[in-house]
Amino acid sequence: MRKLLLRIIPSKRHIVEMTIRSVRWADRRLPPVMRSVVGVLLMIGGIFSFLPVLGLWMLPAGMLLVALDVPLLRRRLLEWVARHESALDPPDR
Repeated sequence: MRKLLLRIIPSKRHIVEMTIRSVRWADRRLPPVMRSVVGVLLMIGGIFSFLPVLGLWMLPAGMLLVALDVPLLRRRLLEWVARHESALDPPDR
């Protein structure tokens, strides 16, 4: 049962890695206006999380995309990404 739960429920490390990859991808690939529009649409979809396809995961995803376009939030988000990237990297031997 424990092995099944470990496969179904992602670890904190996995969630942080996916968040970092998503932020880096959106920062490089999406133009600023599109990031904001997609972020607002995701947040609106998160409000309707009671519907089958939409989910509560859309709120933080939308907030991350919008944060990339607000200068103060962008700096804090990228600092968070850098801090967690360095913590995830294994030490060099």
